[in-house]
Amino acid sequence: METSQDLSMLGLIANASVVVQLVMALLAFASMVSWWHIFSKTFSIKQAVRRTLDFEGRFWSGSDINKLYGEVQGGDSLALERIFEAGFSEFLKQRRTPGAELADVMDSTRRAMKAASQRELDHLDAHLSFLATVGSVSPYVGLFGTVWGIMNSFRALGSVGQATLAHVAPGIAEALVATAIGLFAAIPAVIAYNRFAADIDRLAVRFESFIEEFSNILQRQGAHK
Repeated sequence: METSQDLSMLGLIANASVVVQLVMALLAFASMVSWWHIFSKTFSIKQAVRRTLDFEGRFWSGSDINKLYGEVQGGDSLALERIFEAGFSEFLKQRRTPGAELADVMDSTRRAMKAASQRELDHLDAHLSFLATVGSVSPYVGLFGTVWGIMNSFRALGSVGQATLAHVAPGIAEALVATAIGLFAAIPAVIAYNRFAADIDRLAVRFESFIEEFSNILQRQGAHK
């Protein structure tokens, strides 16, 4: 009399071959790390967007630039605030340089703001490549575990006189779990990566527009002095 095999998810994982179990463990670890980055990145990008919109509102409300600079300077600035702080700080420093030409002052100011913008975008882009890697590689890693498990199942059938569904089903089922875990790791990572990349691209456009508009304001201010 044949003993029934445990076909529950935990039973399939426990009865899988060592290679398939290692593949499952790797995919589970990648999934947990990617979810940590997803939650962390969701918070940081939302905060950057919120602070950027808030600063744009204050900047274009007609607030005095020097007063706004005093509020931002030395505080917990973020995103667009840091670009403004870097640009206006460089503008003031260059204007105090004896014999400084306005064109040179503005060129240095733009470089400072572009450098600050790139630093902010690099910070927001951090770990996105990991999500992209998990999203693109996980299904193939899971497929490798599945193929390996099915190969072992068919190899084991060679020693059985008559193969039945009861002999084949458990081995194939435990092998397919690896593909399922691979998809579970990949799908959220791909969705999150696309969402974050789009949000960061929109912020980059806002940063670039602000740099040009603020440069024009500073240039007009410098021309009247």
